[in-house]
Amino acid sequence: MSWREQKTPLRRNRRSDPAVNQTYNARRAYIIINIIFTGVILLIMGYSGLFSPDEEKYPVECIHERITGEPCPSCGMSHAFSLIVRGRVNEALQWNGASVRVFSFFIIQLIMRLTIGLRCFYSDRHPGKIAVADAFLSSIMALVAFYPFLRAVWITLTL
Repeated sequence: MSWREQKTPLRRNRRSDPAVNQTYNARRAYIIINIIFTGVILLIMGYSGLFSPDEEKYPVECIHERITGEPCPSCGMSHAFSLIVRGRVNEALQWNGASVRVFSFFIIQLIMRLTIGLRCFYSDRHPGKIAVADAFLSSIMALVAFYPFLRAVWITLTL
């Protein structure tokens, strides 16, 4: 057995062993999903860092506010994210009270995507269990982070 075969056990009998092939495919899909999520989070952070909160020249305006004239629960989020990226957390909370919670969710998700993605890239152990645990933990975190928005939608629907 060559050194390369010892270092990459998933490549050894990938075509002949269905279990190895299934593990390889699951691991590969999970890594691709992590790359996509990491890219989306980095785009959000880049958008926040690119536009200055002092100039207020954001290219995306709130459609809800434009149509109804009333602010929605996420109004001020772009401005607040720009302030948080610059370390002005107290001002960000004035723009949107849930901004720090949501921003923290994205930062934690970025760290999780990088660490879990790298772990899955370098190890082939338990990709299914890792994906299920990640999905469960990320879902709980999303519910906690986006609770103010979910609550606002629920109140709107029950009126």
